[in-house]
Amino acid sequence: MLVDSHCHLDLIKNTVPETLVAAAQAQGVSHCLTVAVNLDHFPTLLGIARRIDNVFASVGIHPNTLGNVGVDVKTLTALADDPCVIAIGETGLDYFRSQGDFLLQQQRFRTHIQAAGKIGKPLIVHSREAALDTLRILREEHATVGVMHCFVDNWDIAQQVMDMGFYISFSGIVTFKNAKALQAVAKQVPLERMLVETDAPYLAPVPHRGKTNQPAYVRHVAEFIANLRGESFETIARVTTQNFFRLFKKA
Repeated sequence: MLVDSHCHLDLIKNTVPETLVAAAQAQGVSHCLTVAVNLDHFPTLLGIARRIDNVFASVGIHPNTLGNVGVDVKTLTALADDPCVIAIGETGLDYFRSQGDFLLQQQRFRTHIQAAGKIGKPLIVHSREAALDTLRILREEHATVGVMHCFVDNWDIAQQVMDMGFYISFSGIVTFKNAKALQAVAKQVPLERMLVETDAPYLAPVPHRGKTNQPAYVRHVAEFIANLRGESFETIARVTTQNFFRLFKKA
């Protein structure tokens, strides 16, 4: 049994979510967490989670969201007050693709952290070329429960993330030939702190790189990590599934 701990079912084109979930289940992927990137799509996301068994949702605003899009704690906590919503995010900082105000990103990140703390649901954190500020804000806001999704940083950053109580999630990037540094991190992260994900429709793993990603492909991520670490696929599947339900206690 596997869990895709981070996908975007509402953003995968030309295939209905029910078909994607069925394909994933055929590959042993029993549960999916479909993650919000903005509030406009949230009703669609929540509808998917409500009508498909074993699919959960989050609520949040991706740091790459353009414009002066703000949100407050009250709004986030109200939207998260649904049994299908098990997390806040994705949130965080992205200094690579964003062209907006980094201070706005940082404030919005703080708001998400505060909302997560208020309702006791984990954070889903996105961080790209912003590791030091991400860690600083997490510490300043006393965040202790969550996951650093699609991890791409070095071992030192991974250790600091885990020291705060966070999990590390690996996406299809870890299967890429040029991801040697990330593969070294994946070999060192303790099994009890590891999750796997697709981030579908993005970042399809080898052997599907360049194609539209889907939750079924999380199996390739788990198989690659198993081979990388000299573990059995069954071990990686079992442990990452246990970790998912340990972190997302509302699932």
